[in-house]
Order: sequence, then C-alpha cells, then structure tokens
Amino acid sequence: MNKTELIDAMAADAGISKAAAKKALESFLGNIQSSLKGGGRVSLVGFGSWSVTARAARDGRNPQTGATIKIAAKNVVKFKAGAELSGSVN
Repeated sequence: MNKTELIDAMAADAGISKAAAKKALESFLGNIQSSLKGGGRVSLVGFGSWSVTARAARDGRNPQTGATIKIAAKNVVKFKAGAELSGSVN
C-alpha cells in the first residue's frame, strides 16, 4: 500500500473526502517527524513506537573495490511494533 492508496482507504473508512484524509495523514506524519526531530519518542499503544538513536561512526568496505571507507555517525529512526500489531500479522 502506498500513500495514495492509504489516503483512499482512510477516506472510505472515515466517510470523509480524500482531501481531508490527505490533510489528516500529512498532519500525523508531520507531528511524528517534529517530535522525533526534537529528540522525543512517539508511542501508539498496541501499534508501536518510533524513537531516534545515535549510530556511531564506523569503517565500511566498498564491495566493488574492497577499499576501506569511513561511514559517518548519524541519527537513525527506529520503529518497534507493538504487541497488537505483531500479533495481527502472525
């Protein structure tokens, strides 16, 4: 399912226009992004939680040449599925 299909499904389920569903989805995603950018954590009980963790700098290897390269440190977003979501796919 892509973003357009999700908007269509949300509009059908909620009985709202596609424009309203798109606005709601973009608001939801924007609020998650701003919370994570501020160092926070977003948790939806039963669905899962998003958090930001620091990934340390490390050495990597170019698979074509075998040369060692430096990979810079960066922050990464992690998602951990909740029990209800995990149970529904198994």
